[in-house]
Amino acid sequence: MIKEACVGSYAALVQNINAGADRIELNDNLAEGGTTPSYGTIAQSVSYAHQFKVPLVVMIRPRGGDFVYSNDESAIMAADIKTVAKLGAEAVAFGCLTEEGLLDQVKMGKLITLAHSLNLEVVMHMAFDAITQNKQRAALDWLAAHRVIRILTHGGSLQQPIIANLAHIKEIISWADGRIVILPGGGITAANCEQVAKKLRVSQVHGTKIVL
Repeated sequence: MIKEACVGSYAALVQNINAGADRIELNDNLAEGGTTPSYGTIAQSVSYAHQFKVPLVVMIRPRGGDFVYSNDESAIMAADIKTVAKLGAEAVAFGCLTEEGLLDQVKMGKLITLAHSLNLEVVMHMAFDAITQNKQRAALDWLAAHRVIRILTHGGSLQQPIIANLAHIKEIISWADGRIVILPGGGITAANCEQVAKKLRVSQVHGTKIVL
């Protein structure tokens, strides 16, 4: 099973890799749900992770709050994606929505095309859970068609434990039908990850306490 550790600093990255994390999602400001880390943090993290052959996913999020971004914020995200590619990470995670709670296909399309042109894999982060639920299947179809590699999801509100959301995550997995990886996260820990993975029949899990 692949255990992806969500970390909010270089020090946490080192701890989690040393504890056996298989992949890292690197953030700043986890109290805000994660934002883009600094140039120096990304550079040092890539250097350390690659010594251990641990892939690095970098969060691309210019601020906390919602996922409805202005054109200026989208330009910041594009610049950060270029920085991540230059520094040698494997993937980026981002998500852009409209005010109506739909996937912002225009902004997502531009950022995905940019990332792929720079040989970066793209992950849709938990902005997916903020999409109106009856529109999530169409969003998943669009993301799969645009070669997004994974969707990170809690299956619902982070106010609820992940166990309460398993039925909807199973539904999302059935929609995916092997076209895109569904990565459950939010409240998955070293103590419950085996149980959650078994119930969902997944081979990848994500969390801030996934190995520690």
